[in-house]
Amino acid sequence: MGRRLFIRALVALTLVLGFTSGAQAADEVQLVVLINNYRSEVQRCGDQASAELPPLTTDPRLVQPVGRSEDLQQAMSAAGYPMVNVQAISLSGPRDAATALKVLQESFCKIVLDPQFVDIGVKQQDREWRILLARPLMAARLGDWQAEGQKMLEQLNVARRTARQCGNQSVAAAAPLTWNATLGSTAEAHSRAMANGNFFDHQNPDGRTPGDRAELAGYSGQRVGENIAAGLDTASKVVDGWLASPGHCANLMNPHFSELGAGYANDPKSDAGIYWTALFGAP
Repeated sequence: MGRRLFIRALVALTLVLGFTSGAQAADEVQLVVLINNYRSEVQRCGDQASAELPPLTTDPRLVQPVGRSEDLQQAMSAAGYPMVNVQAISLSGPRDAATALKVLQESFCKIVLDPQFVDIGVKQQDREWRILLARPLMAARLGDWQAEGQKMLEQLNVARRTARQCGNQSVAAAAPLTWNATLGSTAEAHSRAMANGNFFDHQNPDGRTPGDRAELAGYSGQRVGENIAAGLDTASKVVDGWLASPGHCANLMNPHFSELGAGYANDPKSDAGIYWTALFGAP
């Protein structure tokens, strides 16, 4: 009789432990979702306003044990992650993902809203959290900005063929875009300005907006829109990121736009390394 009771108690303990582990895994996934929702909208961080950012991609190599104190570069090397930059955040106390996000917003918004980071890993143990955000080495071999701009045009037109959800908004399929050389050179110039000036914003430091830049370049269209991205080394990754971001997705699916110019620029001295601009227009 005593043996039977002991076995039942052991089984119950195993179930409780399994439930706790599953709950922690769910909170880890939920925190990534919450962070990406936070990044997808313009946010205030100190005296700065962030741009809308594409979602971070979960990378299992960035899931590092809580409390680990070894050098991050060594940890990334051991995990096989070819990083350029990595930032670790340790939290103690948050009971769930929503509480952890509040702490990140209050104390670590500059890191979470940094456009150079494209990958994330989250590990939770009880009320301890370890969050790694990173930017990998660029692995792709890119053509010149015109060639990559044309690739982006092709991929955007593939996306526009299909109705989809942009966040909570249902959008219909849209007609294909055509290349506009003036928008292309304007987009490349803005990418180069961001790379060389080490900033990430739709507005230049001199205050010029996408519409201002297009008009100054001689574009006579009545409607202009812009998507920007940083840290991603192929046009396909950029487009995938935009499709997963409600604001960017709605922009690129906008049926009122019929023309596109796009380009990238890189500068190894900049934080993000590579910057992309897609400039949409309507004559």
